[in-house]
Amino acid sequence: MIVSVKDLNFSYRKKPLLFDGLQWSVPEGSVVGLLGKNGAGKSTLLHLLSGLLFPKSGMIALGSHNPKDRKPAFLEDIFFLADDIAYPSTMSISKYEKVMGAFYPEFDSSQFDQILADFGLDKEVKLKELSLGERKKVFLTFGLSTNCRFLLFDEPTNGLDIPSKSVFRKVVAGNLSDEQTLIISTHLVADVEKLIDRVAILNNGKIQLDADVLELSDRWVFGTSSNRPDEALHAEKVGTGYQFIRSRKVQEAQTPVSLELLFSAVLHNSLNENAILQTQNSEVL
Repeated sequence: MIVSVKDLNFSYRKKPLLFDGLQWSVPEGSVVGLLGKNGAGKSTLLHLLSGLLFPKSGMIALGSHNPKDRKPAFLEDIFFLADDIAYPSTMSISKYEKVMGAFYPEFDSSQFDQILADFGLDKEVKLKELSLGERKKVFLTFGLSTNCRFLLFDEPTNGLDIPSKSVFRKVVAGNLSDEQTLIISTHLVADVEKLIDRVAILNNGKIQLDADVLELSDRWVFGTSSNRPDEALHAEKVGTGYQFIRSRKVQEAQTPVSLELLFSAVLHNSLNENAILQTQNSEVL
C-alpha cells in the first residue's frame, strides 16, 4: 500500500477526538473518492496526510515518507490542493507558474499550457482578476502539471460550473500516470462518479467503507423499481418508485455504481465492508 494510516488519533485543541484509532490504506496508482458529510473530517485527514497537521498518536506513511517530517524529498513529491488555497493576487498565471514550478522537479510547462488551454484561460491574466472558479482551474492545472507521486485534492470542483466540471474530469483522467495516487475529498459525489476507481466513506471518525468500484459493481446491483425489492440491502423512495441496492446474482448484468445511493446506504448503516464479504457465496459472482 502506498498510503498507510494506522491507529490514528487526532483532535483539535479543546475538542473531542475526531479520529479515534483510524485505519486506512490506499493502493498505489489509485484514484480515490474520499466521501463524507460536511464536518466528517475529510479536509482534516488530507491535512494530516500532507503533514500540515500532526496526529496525537498513530502512524501515517506515504510511500517511505512520514508526512510530519516535511522533508524536501516529500514536499517535492506531494501536491495538496486545499479548498481555500492562498495565492499571490498580484501575480499573473505565467509568473505563478515560473515561481512555484521551480519547487517541483517533474513540473512540465508544456503540460501546464495544454491543460490551461483546455480550461480556456489566458496565462497573462493576474490571479486577482479571476473568479473563484477560474482560480480553482489554475491551481488544478498546476497540481496536475507537477506530476507529483501524491496528489491530494480537497473539494476540487467547488466553484466550477457544469461545463468546467466536465473538463475537470477529462483533464484529470488524461494527465495521470499509473505511478500517481490521487485522493479527492468531496461531498459532491456526482462530480467524481466517473473518475474514481476506489471509494472511501468517512463517517463518525472511521472509514466505514473502502472498496474498489469494480468490485462493488461485481457484488451489487444498483437499480430502480416501482416496488421495494424484498431482497434489497438498501432502498430509498424516489418519486413513485424506489432506488435500491441488492446482491448481484450469477450471470446477471453489471450496473453502474451510484455513489449517491451508496453513500446514503453507508450512512444509514445498511452497507459496510462486511456486506461485501457476505455476498461472496455460490449464488453471487
